[in-house]
Order: sequence, then C-alpha cells, then structure tokens
Amino acid sequence: MSAEFILSELQSVGSPEKAKHLSRFFKTGPGQYGEGDRFLGVIVPHSRQIAKANKQLPEAELQKLLKSEWHEARLCALLIMVARVQDKKTIFDERKRLYEFYLQNARRCNNWDLVDLSCRDLVGDWLYDKDRSMLYALAESDNLWEQRIAMVSTWAFIRRGDFDDTLALARKLIGHEHDLIQKAIGWMLREVGKRDREVLTTFLEAEATRLKRTSLRYAIEHYPEDQRQYFLKKR
Repeated sequence: MSAEFILSELQSVGSPEKAKHLSRFFKTGPGQYGEGDRFLGVIVPHSRQIAKANKQLPEAELQKLLKSEWHEARLCALLIMVARVQDKKTIFDERKRLYEFYLQNARRCNNWDLVDLSCRDLVGDWLYDKDRSMLYALAESDNLWEQRIAMVSTWAFIRRGDFDDTLALARKLIGHEHDLIQKAIGWMLREVGKRDREVLTTFLEAEATRLKRTSLRYAIEHYPEDQRQYFLKKR
C-alpha cells in the first residue's frame, strides 16, 4: 500500500468532464475560496471504496496524500483516517494519534467537503468526553478551514444530545464574514433543532437579531412558515 498506488487508483476512475464540473462547484478560480485546487473527477463513493480497501495505509503515505495537489487524494487520506476511527478494533492510542495527526494537517483540509467528511469523526468524537478547549482555539484561528472544523466538529456532541459547545461556538463565530462559516453555523443549529426544538428556539429568541441571514435561514429550515417569518423579521 502506498500513496502512489492510491493515486493511480483514483486516476483510473476519474473523469475529465467531472473534474471540470468539480473545479467550478468548489470555487477554484482566482480569489475564490478553493483557488488553485485541482481535481481528478472522482465521485465520493469511488473515493470511499478506495479508502476502505487501503485502510491500513501507513501514516507516512497518508502524509503524502495530504500534501497532494489533487483534491481527491487529500479526501481519500481523510476517508482512510475516518474508516480507522470508526473501526471498533482501533485502540485508544491510535485514535489519539489520528486526532493529533489530523490537527497537524488541518489546513490541508482546504475545502468544505474535506472538513465536513472528516472532522466530526476525527475531532468531535475524540473530544466528546475530553477537554474541548481545542475547538475554541481553532475558532480563533486566522484560517477559514480550521474555523469550520471547530463548528462542524460539534456535530458529534449534538448527536449525543449535548448542545452547549455548538451554541457557544455559534455565538463566538456569529459575526464571521465568510459564507462558509455562516452556513456551518446554521447547519449545526439546525441539527440542534432536529433533536430539541425548544433549545434552538430559545437560542434564536436571544440571537436572531445578530445572526447573519444565511445562518438564520439554515437554522430555521424545518420550522413552520409562520415561525420562519417571525424569526426572519426579527433581523
């Protein structure tokens, strides 16, 4: 198993036409958030299959993939790491090492799909029963992707009925100017609302006037229309 082998597998299932579409979809043009990223044109299910078949790839080879110019190579490395932590046979020390390795490479998760498909399992699940101060450090980063990791990682807590850090980080990032952070805030708030509508409503009553429109629209997506209009008018 090697990074070169995985890259060749990815190239074999890639599509130039799909690569062009993905380059546009993930905003790789000058001045856009994914500027300069390159795609092989591999769909995510194929990346998952390749990752699953190479789950024991050594860390040094994972590092090579994470340094790759190809988006799908970095994604495949992350999916391998996720597959490992999801394996019940993976021991505590390896889970810890994968968490630390992920944070060392957090800035290589340089698009929203790379963040969203990895951080819940590699960061959030690890931190669930531990000190969570790292999330607040990431939220204070000057890096967009580290900030998104902070917010989306709380999905692991939400799934367990633990909402405090989601709400605290939403407040911390509430004025962020980038649409990708606003979408992450709104998405996680919506996840809170799926599990406890009252908690979300209480948060919105206090913060709707400060939430940017993107976050608010995401958060209230599952509310009845009259309640949606109520909160939208509060802005």
